[in-house]
Amino acid sequence: MLLPYLNPEGIEAGLDEAGRGCLAGAVYAAAVILPKDYRNEMLNDSKQLSEKKRDLLRVQIERDALDWAVGVVSPQEIDEINILNASFLAMHRALDQLRLRPDRLLVDGNRFKRYRDLPHTTIVKGEGKYMSIAAASILAKTHRDEYMLRLHEEYPRYHWDSNKGYPSKAHREAIRLYGVTPYHRMTYNLLGDGQMELFPPEDWKGR
Repeated sequence: MLLPYLNPEGIEAGLDEAGRGCLAGAVYAAAVILPKDYRNEMLNDSKQLSEKKRDLLRVQIERDALDWAVGVVSPQEIDEINILNASFLAMHRALDQLRLRPDRLLVDGNRFKRYRDLPHTTIVKGEGKYMSIAAASILAKTHRDEYMLRLHEEYPRYHWDSNKGYPSKAHREAIRLYGVTPYHRMTYNLLGDGQMELFPPEDWKGR
């Protein structure tokens, strides 16, 4: 059973990200402020839910939340500042968009870069403990999956409709055969074997 809040006083915003371990695509983060009396029996860590349930919960969360927002950091920014800092930046960008100012932040994980003057609490596996973090994990995941489906239409060879940019066997084999796209994270070990013999997609012809 997920807890509704850490502190009954004030406004809490839950924060989580999606896409840190991917080889391609942006990293997404969501900030969600739920009503104190909010209840939803389906709500859980996004990784424990089916795609159908996540999509249903997204609609419910976006309807029921007092406020919510999603922040995005591009693959190029990830390569420039590293994925940890990119995850923090995505969370900060989500917070920048909130209309309500929270009094405290509940952040999934064990590290966070302070946002303005707001106190924060980091919670390992927080998406399985607190409702607001679980809600943030669902919004980050569903918004990012939607984005990866759009990218799949542009570059179908990488099977992003199924792997969402994660290092699946099919994804890495496509990189080996067809090279990289503008959406790949070039600071990552894309082939998984330390070999970086990669070429841009404009060189696909004749391969």
